[in-house]
Amino acid sequence: MHIYDVIIIGAGPVGLATANGLRQRGIENILVLDQTKAFRKVGQGVDVLPNGLKALKYLNEQAYEEVIKTAKTVTNTESSSQTLPKWFVRNLQGEKIRSISLDFNEWFENYGEGRISVSWFDLQTALRNLIPPQQVKANHRCVDVVWESENECLRVDCVSDMTVENNPYAHWNPEAQNTPIKSANISQNINKSTESVEKKFFKAKLVIAADGINSTIRKQIYKNTNHQVFSHPEYSGYAAIVCSEVADIPDDIQTELQEKFLQKSPIVTITSDVDWRNSVAEQPPKIILLAGKPGQFIYVIHIAIAANKLQADSRIDLTIQQLEKYNFPQAIKQLVRLSKPENMKHRTYYIHRAAVSDSLPFPETANLHTKKYGNLQPPWHDGKVVLIGDAAHGMPPFAAQGVNQGFEDALIITELVANLASSNQLNNELAVREAFIKYENIRRPSIEYVQKVTMTGLSYSRNQEELDKYNQQIFARNFKQLVEGLT
Repeated sequence: MHIYDVIIIGAGPVGLATANGLRQRGIENILVLDQTKAFRKVGQGVDVLPNGLKALKYLNEQAYEEVIKTAKTVTNTESSSQTLPKWFVRNLQGEKIRSISLDFNEWFENYGEGRISVSWFDLQTALRNLIPPQQVKANHRCVDVVWESENECLRVDCVSDMTVENNPYAHWNPEAQNTPIKSANISQNINKSTESVEKKFFKAKLVIAADGINSTIRKQIYKNTNHQVFSHPEYSGYAAIVCSEVADIPDDIQTELQEKFLQKSPIVTITSDVDWRNSVAEQPPKIILLAGKPGQFIYVIHIAIAANKLQADSRIDLTIQQLEKYNFPQAIKQLVRLSKPENMKHRTYYIHRAAVSDSLPFPETANLHTKKYGNLQPPWHDGKVVLIGDAAHGMPPFAAQGVNQGFEDALIITELVANLASSNQLNNELAVREAFIKYENIRRPSIEYVQKVTMTGLSYSRNQEELDKYNQQIFARNFKQLVEGLT
């Protein structure tokens, strides 16, 4: 049977960016597998920031150009001279805490690269269209990865079926939030003897898992190890409530929302003007408010809440309780009260922490692990299998770094795999292990820092000194120097 150099599990933006990076480096004997039944419009908007765009450009310049073109086309900003409005962060009195430019050129001037906003599906499509169709297979759900010592390769077992498996971690799905987490081995599904299931397998020298926060490969490599507690993502403590439309709003509330908070901007984040970063307490609620059609508003509210309390019939009451706890103005609370349940969804946010440490905001899982096994970090690799993106270090989207950190992972892993291929070392287990350790040693410190910023609210702080430090460390660093250091 044909043996691929690399099989990538997951055809999201990070997996496809990895595939484009490998092909750019002459490694074309690859295959991308994804469990989706067909590529369709799913997912939310994605902000690709300077570090993500820099990584993508080094991965594959054509992919970078296509993504930029796609983003500017769908947002009607083809003209490089067109200036986009700012996204303001305001306190409960409507005073500016800080502003975030949405303009590509302004970010480019400050950090050597711009920023774009694009839908997850459009980003996926732009990257997928650069890969030969036969190398990207939908409806191939990976259920196991097995090392075949006689063939010195990995066997990836897949099933293709028409059933839909619930994912309680990654979707805006009210029903999925109440689905118990199953601890049973997912590979048991491969034994189903129904006409709807077709079993398939593929072989490869290496497997790169970019299969998201609910990663099947992560479960497989931690199974029956001291790290099994980290097989599933940990609840972050935060959830999002979104309302797609609030209409029939009294004129006085409309006026206050427009004049006090939006102030002619199409989008604003409203939060308590308190520095919570050094506190053990939860972050206060944050509401992202958007002006919809005339007289209508859209909002997303991030709140700290126990996962088992958030139900479809209690979303409004629980949100109001949180807003009252932090003294949000009546106009905001009334906006939530006017929301129709049928226009609302919720999503709980999960995390794969890069650091097992009591210093992080939610150390419960770490405590359980360290008491039994000591301070062992859950690895991102096992043998010739490696995790990247959300499969390794998924986190809430508060700092908009999920896909950006995934692109950085993709850049480092493709450079290291290309080095292995050029020296004919893809079959050398020791060389592969050393490369994966190097990848992890490079990426883990950055992820630890980004997760800390994400979970402690630096993005909403007035502390300009720390913000400047973060911006320089994440957005302005020298990727050319980083890449050259890998060769």
